[in-house]
Amino acid sequence: MLDANVLIRAHEDYYPVDRVPPFWEWIEQQAANGTVKMPLEIYAEIARATGLLSDWINSEKIREVLLLDEEVDRAIFNSVIDQAYAPDLNDHEFEEAGQDPFLVTYALNAPDRVVVTKEVSKVSKRRGRTKVPDACNAMGVRWINDFEFYRELDFRIR
Repeated sequence: MLDANVLIRAHEDYYPVDRVPPFWEWIEQQAANGTVKMPLEIYAEIARATGLLSDWINSEKIREVLLLDEEVDRAIFNSVIDQAYAPDLNDHEFEEAGQDPFLVTYALNAPDRVVVTKEVSKVSKRRGRTKVPDACNAMGVRWINDFEFYRELDFRIR
């Protein structure tokens, strides 16, 4: 389960869509074979932007292979909010949490799912500011950073 920040930072910092096409072809291949997916709520964070990354992710073939074809389970979502964020989030805190609770929720739908994020654990951040790794830890979801992801799936530019 890819967090939007993985693709955003890859494009902006390391592998620009227009300069390192093999990286984006590799992401597409991983998505096509089912290894990598992105929930609609996370996908939309990139899709609504403008620029080369948005153009890439909004192409029909990328959307088709990258998007996770599932609906959010509201019971699991509510459990994630209650246990990983807080059971009494106010509207501002809920807004601060953004789409991150969806990422953790979808990861819980299958035992082999792993969240890939650029965020780092910061246990002092609580409630709506809870970081993805800490929400994953609270829910028993495995998470890794982007470079662990590249190593585990043996990404190489040849």
